[in-house]
Amino acid sequence: MDLDAPVRAYVPELRLRDEHVAETVTVLQLLNHTAGWEGDDFTDTGDGDDALARYVDHMAELDQVTPPGYVVSYNNASLSLAGRIIEKVTGNVYEKAMRELVLEPVGLADTLYFPNDVMTRRFAVGHRREKDGSIKVLRPWAMARSGNPMGGLSATAPDQVRWARFHLDAGQIHDGTQLFSSELICRMQEPTAHSPGSDLGDAVGISWLLSEIGGTKVVAHGGSMNGQYAGFTMVPSHRFAIISLTNAEPNGPLFNRRIRDWALESYLGLVEADPVPVARAADDLATYAGRYANASALVDVTVDGDHLSLTVAPTPELVAQLGDDADYVEPPIALRMLPETDRYVVSEGSHDRERGFFTRDPHTGRIDGIHLHGRFVPRSAA
Repeated sequence: MDLDAPVRAYVPELRLRDEHVAETVTVLQLLNHTAGWEGDDFTDTGDGDDALARYVDHMAELDQVTPPGYVVSYNNASLSLAGRIIEKVTGNVYEKAMRELVLEPVGLADTLYFPNDVMTRRFAVGHRREKDGSIKVLRPWAMARSGNPMGGLSATAPDQVRWARFHLDAGQIHDGTQLFSSELICRMQEPTAHSPGSDLGDAVGISWLLSEIGGTKVVAHGGSMNGQYAGFTMVPSHRFAIISLTNAEPNGPLFNRRIRDWALESYLGLVEADPVPVARAADDLATYAGRYANASALVDVTVDGDHLSLTVAPTPELVAQLGDDADYVEPPIALRMLPETDRYVVSEGSHDRERGFFTRDPHTGRIDGIHLHGRFVPRSAA
């Protein structure tokens, strides 16, 4: 496959709201999250082997938020389209292709797609601590089959360590076989799109999320589902990796972040410098205040003294796709601005130390969006 080729070279039936985008979007833009259409769409297209084909047909209904290449914005829909490319190239359904090409050769026997396979093993369910302190089991447990390329895999911690070792060994598996070329594995860990200040990292490779701590490259990519959060971080130059799996929100991601930081400092002496925010005048902060919205989130930013306060609510469309347990509004999040930039850092709570930034229209210079949880959310005209 040619990563710079248009997607239609492999999926000629692709139809999108913007015909020019459908003609020109590349395979690489699917993998580095720069395709620009609505990304958090979890439409269930059934349990059949045609689930991905039907999902790609459905993508004609997704809004094109930005032009391809405009900004890195984590895009689950793009990954399901990439899964459909794998089906077209291999002639197999996605899960079978992945099992034969990757999972079995690497020895990931406990990395599974289907609930019927998972339920024959011990497995965890997601939870949420409610405001009254009670603990609630979150449903649904699994994604729809159309979401398998987005994040439908369930894995054990030992399998995640094997996956890390495979990449740290540059594509070599346990018996010494070079399954993929070392050049390809290393290329995956090089930047293909930059996004400085994003919580994803400062760049995206294929499809790794890349950052640096003290000049040392850090390669990561976790994942999440209802109440479940996977932290996965590698430091290739030290042949080091740490895996952290949690199954409760809202503090699961915070635990993963802190255990990662502890491990990097304790084993490698790598300490990520905390950004130092500054107080801003209310008039300055008012520039950022307002509503931001996309198909999955309604984001309200208000001025709170010398900083900003942010609330995020799921849209009814997202709740309809993910179930009633997705109808959860977190407590307000405190955003504190960094000096002389449009970047911010969260200073407390379950999102402590999360980073992001506001974007500006390149022609007018006005704030036109917020980069939140690795996603671009445009400013609402209302």
